[in-house]
Amino acid sequence: MTRKINEEPVSLLPELAQGRLLTVEEAAERLNTSVRFPRRLIEERRITFIHVGRNVRIPEAALEAFIAAGLVEPITTTRRRRAA
Repeated sequence: MTRKINEEPVSLLPELAQGRLLTVEEAAERLNTSVRFPRRLIEERRITFIHVGRNVRIPEAALEAFIAAGLVEPITTTRRRRAA
């Protein structure tokens, strides 16, 4: 069986782990925090990460998901007029 030239290669990684891989330093810069914060997230398993040999990388999609999970929408109130 021959493989078609136009077929996309199949990835074994989950969707959240695909895409650009960031170093811990790059993730810290993106979060505008110290390097200690993303390292703590990794240690506490609060963010998806990948081991590449002895190195740790954070998928950009996982970092985006972490940021989105912490998003707090503003409370909007409408003022009602009291009936007289």
